[in-house]
Amino acid sequence: MIDTTGATLTHTVDASPDAVFDAWTTPQLFAAFFGGATNEVPVDSVTLDARPGGTWTATMIADAEMPEFHWRGEYIEVQRPSKLVLTMTDEPGDARELLTVDLIAVDAGTELRFSQTGGNLTDEQYEYATAGWHAAFEALNAVLSG
Repeated sequence: MIDTTGATLTHTVDASPDAVFDAWTTPQLFAAFFGGATNEVPVDSVTLDARPGGTWTATMIADAEMPEFHWRGEYIEVQRPSKLVLTMTDEPGDARELLTVDLIAVDAGTELRFSQTGGNLTDEQYEYATAGWHAAFEALNAVLSG
């Protein structure tokens, strides 16, 4: 679902909330899913200081036609294993998107309820972001299900 201020997705992952939380807070696992199946995220570009006020960085290399994306942000809320709230940008300046990740245990594993808000992107950019996050969550499920 897309609105004028962001993107919202719900995805079920075949793993426990602890495992999904670890994937968001462990550089090797984060690098394995963050770019989806088609983008590379070198593990040595990932730093994750998962605590309120901590920062994170990751470089995403798309393909020959796309530049590298140098993502960065700050952690706002960290509640293991149920919630992460962090900011995100690849632009200079102070404008940030807000990412909210809620992890709910369900019979099939973990329901990941995700939103990216902030209103810093166009509707078209939020459509691309939604597609990117969907690909990342598919990769997350593949990484965690072995």
